Amino acid sequence: MSPTTGDLRPACGAGTLRTPLVIVVCGSLIGMLTFGPRSTFGFFMQPMSHEFGWGRDVFALALAVQNLLWGIGQPFAGAIADRFGTVRVISVGALMYALGLMIMRYGSTPASIELGAGLLVGFGLSGCSFNLVLSAFGKLPPSEWRGIALGAGTAAGSFGQFLFAPVGVALIDNFGWQLALTVFAALMLLAIPLSLALATPSVAPTSDVPVALQQSFKQALAEAFGHRSYVLLVLGFFTCGFQLAFITVHLPAYLADRGTPAQVGGWVIATIGLFNIVGSLSVGWLQGRLPKRYILSVIYFARAMATVAFISFPITTFSAIAFGVVSGLTWLSTVPPTSSLVALMFGTRWLATLYGFAFLSHQVGGFLGVLLGGVVFEKFGSYTPIWWLSVLFGVLSALINLPIVEAPVARPVAQPA
Repeated sequence: MSPTTGDLRPACGAGTLRTPLVIVVCGSLIGMLTFGPRSTFGFFMQPMSHEFGWGRDVFALALAVQNLLWGIGQPFAGAIADRFGTVRVISVGALMYALGLMIMRYGSTPASIELGAGLLVGFGLSGCSFNLVLSAFGKLPPSEWRGIALGAGTAAGSFGQFLFAPVGVALIDNFGWQLALTVFAALMLLAIPLSLALATPSVAPTSDVPVALQQSFKQALAEAFGHRSYVLLVLGFFTCGFQLAFITVHLPAYLADRGTPAQVGGWVIATIGLFNIVGSLSVGWLQGRLPKRYILSVIYFARAMATVAFISFPITTFSAIAFGVVSGLTWLSTVPPTSSLVALMFGTRWLATLYGFAFLSHQVGGFLGVLLGGVVFEKFGSYTPIWWLSVLFGVLSALINLPIVEAPVARPVAQPA
């Protein structure tokens, strides 16, 4: 074991049921199950608001809080997973998620939606979403499996979005929103037995382990935020969250403002989900063959150029779908190289923690993308300033990822007594 990398990955040999394939399949199922229901919350807005006489601002606030708490909770969930193992964190997160869905099911006040969809689902996601799965993928499979595992884990979240959207609509239309939430809560509990395949060991610092494994939480953070390449990576990830959240929330309204049929917005979001599977798997494969910093730069620059082309010409169904294709290919494809770079720089000892702080940057960007989109539109009657801000962020992120050094951080080597 190298003291430079701090690798905690246990062997996945023939003598164990936890083969690399089993780990990847179970982790991908968790990512699909936890990401899917979250992507359907918009379908519950109208029936619940109509039944209880709420305005749409009630749901908007709950989902904004959910995104922010997901980001805030991620580093702490990651730190607990790094210290005590992944199974406990995923299990508690799944229970919180399921409880939040059931509070949505039986609640009848705005406060109940804030508690269920906002607080509990937000913190639940920080414990059981694909971010924890990706951290386990960085520790458990052999190195030759890491790239494809990270790509598969990321793609699984998109497949959950693609799968659960029509299922959610069908359940609501045929059986009512109450039963739909109950079914989703029950499905969330499946993440608990699946998490057993992602079990990582508890780690307690001792005097006879390499320097990398003796690091405390504070030491790991000080090292990471004092490392220029990690800071650049985190700053770039902010842009990813800003762009994704703005498009997810405001693109359908933007298309409607431009006179396209209402269903086109749904087609574009579905296209993004489908092509994100292709993009995530492709980048998971490419990152083992090309420098990860170049992959990230190309992704951010491609998003910026696609946005310029999209808003510079008349909006048609074809141009909207084409924008969805490019957006899908670059949607979450930043995640595999980002998490891989964190593991490469600092090893896997505090991988979930350090990736968690990067994801917090992503979610802060997402929160601002949604918020500024609404504020700017109300003030100017147009999304144009935010589109161009998104382009600017994309170009800046493409540039700041280029100087990243793809090498383990230099650490002191323990001297023999």
